[in-house]
Amino acid sequence: MKKDNIRDLTIIGSGPAGLSAAIYASRANLEPLVIEGKEPGGQLMSTSYIENWPGNEKILGPELMSNLKKHAKSFGTEFLAQSVVKVNLLEKPFIINTDNKHEIKSRAIIIATGANPKKLGCKGEDEYWGKGVSSCAVCDGALFKDKEIVIVGGGDSAMENASFMKNFTNKITIIHILPELTASYSMQKKIINDPKIKIIYNSSVCEIKGNSHQVSSISIMNYKTQTISELQTNAVFIAIGLIPSTKLFKDQLELTEYGHIILKNNTETSIKGVFAAGDVADAKYRQAITSAGSGCAASLDAERYLKNLED
Repeated sequence: MKKDNIRDLTIIGSGPAGLSAAIYASRANLEPLVIEGKEPGGQLMSTSYIENWPGNEKILGPELMSNLKKHAKSFGTEFLAQSVVKVNLLEKPFIINTDNKHEIKSRAIIIATGANPKKLGCKGEDEYWGKGVSSCAVCDGALFKDKEIVIVGGGDSAMENASFMKNFTNKITIIHILPELTASYSMQKKIINDPKIKIIYNSSVCEIKGNSHQVSSISIMNYKTQTISELQTNAVFIAIGLIPSTKLFKDQLELTEYGHIILKNNTETSIKGVFAAGDVADAKYRQAITSAGSGCAASLDAERYLKNLED
């Protein structure tokens, strides 16, 4: 609700966490505002089919996000197609400034700005993103049953992706820039002696190629021999880390060394009245459904916080 030009609740971000928070908040009559950001809908907008969202055997990422937005709108959520450029969380009401010189005052905020996958920066990566290039094997892996696939990275995430992909194919190649894996011993043990998995060390992907609709091969640079080789593949899963979108908040909220928002009591941040949900605070699960669940929780916590302000 708006009282004296001050909103009760503003949600920054419009991925599964932000939109789920909006659905719950609008049903509680909080009349939330969602500031959508530069990439409305978040990471799922660049994903093809999703097969692990409960209730949908198969649904396109953009379609799922469209459904969530319509759901939130149907209960009265207001949307602002702008990006946040500055926040003041050290005074109350909180102040949010957008790139369109819009100033919003709010009694409570839910931060659901998500995270962005680190990219390789090679030729063809952006062209084939969502067409065989992905940062989420759990999301897209089932689409490549019995296909040749490549996983780029040597940490725990890369090993988890390789373990998961063994459910679908025995044609797995891991490409790692260093001479040895950096994953924990237990994770390496599951992978390193598996005959289904080939590991190429001291190398990186320097180009991703295809037929404009789907990945068909990659070029690999070996730093030891300074040679480039070609590898046929149908998919490239990039597992070199995620960057949480917390730059706006780094001098005001407590963050981990990797930039994730530190939470206490489930969704509370280090500032009362500011809550966080989704990948911006989750360095472990990073799934659409867990983000949606945390968005629900953040909304319920924000509702209780606002009620206590009135009492």
